[in-house]
Amino acid sequence: MSPDSSLPQRARVAVVGGGAAGFFAAIACAEAGGGPVVLLEKSSTVLAKVRISGGGRCNVTHACFEPSQLVARYPRGGRELRGAFARFQPRDTIAWFAERGVPLKTESDGRMFPVTDRSETIIECLLGAARRAGVQVRTRCGVTAAERTAGGFRLRLEWGGELACARLVLTTGSPRAGQGGAALAAGFGHRIVDPVPSLFTFSITDPRLADLAGLSVPATRVRVPGTSLDETGPVLVTHWGLSGPAILRTSAWGARELAERDYRFTVRIGWLGPAGRDEALGRLRGQREAEGRRVVAGAGLGEIPARLWERLAQAAGIGPDVRWSATTREQLQALAEQLTTCDFPVHGKSLNKDEFVTCGGVALKEVDFRRCESRLVPGLHFAGELLDLDGITGGFNFQAAWTTGWLAGRSAAED
Repeated sequence: MSPDSSLPQRARVAVVGGGAAGFFAAIACAEAGGGPVVLLEKSSTVLAKVRISGGGRCNVTHACFEPSQLVARYPRGGRELRGAFARFQPRDTIAWFAERGVPLKTESDGRMFPVTDRSETIIECLLGAARRAGVQVRTRCGVTAAERTAGGFRLRLEWGGELACARLVLTTGSPRAGQGGAALAAGFGHRIVDPVPSLFTFSITDPRLADLAGLSVPATRVRVPGTSLDETGPVLVTHWGLSGPAILRTSAWGARELAERDYRFTVRIGWLGPAGRDEALGRLRGQREAEGRRVVAGAGLGEIPARLWERLAQAAGIGPDVRWSATTREQLQALAEQLTTCDFPVHGKSLNKDEFVTCGGVALKEVDFRRCESRLVPGLHFAGELLDLDGITGGFNFQAAWTTGWLAGRSAAED
């Protein structure tokens, strides 16, 4: 897979980008008879994000099979993906991999992984499918420029070579302003929506969270005062602050608004989920009646970990030796507030492990999603995160890659 004399001077279809969307597009195109197909990757390896995703297990898709429900998981691009999912959705993804010897399994939260729990299984499947379909894969073949010609497109490669093709598919992943696929698309007249991170954790320095990394609360409510952001679900305490599904959904839906605030805002956590202050206060009073002789720090509510409960009690002015029977009305009210409106100042963000997801990219109005083809330049197709679409965590971004890649590849195969 190196730039040498084996690279043809012309291909019918060129796919730029060796990630999930790129491989799916190249395979779909070749299997539909659209070859010869050449896939060009700038780096020395392909499918790098697949390899590290899901902690090395690869969260392939999500067990959500109704397009109207599926599109609700996409902060940007849901409307455009509705028709696309009617043609290729998670059920089709499951069948595609199963037909190639890779069954998937569903976990309790709906995420789907290969039964091997190894991302290498997905990589081997894609590489094998590409090889059998006749896709020519070339690494260290970055594309520095692309231009329209009478017969299609001419690509200039980083190492000095050129490649002509009748159809061009850009699948270079998360856009970088003025770089890679975004620059190529802009060169063809497409508007590039400025990219900002979509999945990120909240950086917080607060004594209530100090030294609690690794603790999680399964059912919380996460809000950002002054916005409409309001999510429920698990929250995880990290070395840097807060993460977990509810935080990541908040970051996805609030990606642009939180970026405009330079990631400095207040996040409000309800550790008892949807329970309000009055309900929490009633439960605390019931606890005082039932557990009067026990110390407050040793008898918490709900599924809040003991060490976090101790910190919340301390923040409410309840010492480590105070018994329930000795608590004052003011202390219970303060504890109820800590449980339901626990505010933390956020002073930045951190990327969520392997989730390098951004919003931004090629403006969706300029793309025909029936074919994932440019409305400005016939024969130019887009797939994956280069488009201004993104999903919440849980396999939805990979599903968008499979769907748009399949549509782009099949359409590029047509005469």
